[in-house]
Amino acid sequence: MKTEGYSFLETKNKIEHYCAYQERCHQEVVSKLYDLGADSEDRERLIGHLISYNFLNEERFAEAYATGKFRMKKWGINKIKMHLKQKGVSDYSIKKGIKEIDQDDYLNVLEALAAKKHTESTGNQWEKLAKTKRFLYNKGYESDLIFEVLKKYS
Repeated sequence: MKTEGYSFLETKNKIEHYCAYQERCHQEVVSKLYDLGADSEDRERLIGHLISYNFLNEERFAEAYATGKFRMKKWGINKIKMHLKQKGVSDYSIKKGIKEIDQDDYLNVLEALAAKKHTESTGNQWEKLAKTKRFLYNKGYESDLIFEVLKKYS
């Protein structure tokens, strides 16, 4: 089949390069195929090709996404899960990706973020705790862990 502007082979090469550059989820690949003008038959064939040649792997994407967002942006598990769900990643893959985050590192980062935010915050003790708690919720950390960490400051 001929896609709009690109032959099937050209589209295949472009989408392989797109997936080889960094881990992608199915939703991103389908969107890119739309942008390249591939028709529905070609999209199906190309998705099958990418999966069979391991260019596209949802579990590997979830693992890379979860560990990357945690390491680089210090996101908590709740925020990572939410973003993965928005990308159409399966619950199984999400759980597998979350397991890749080291729990000791996770707690250390949470404590470090809490300490930094608490010292930077202005106001009385309750305002500082509220600002810190809100900050950690927005980062995606679990409420039970937040309360545990904030006991030191109250």
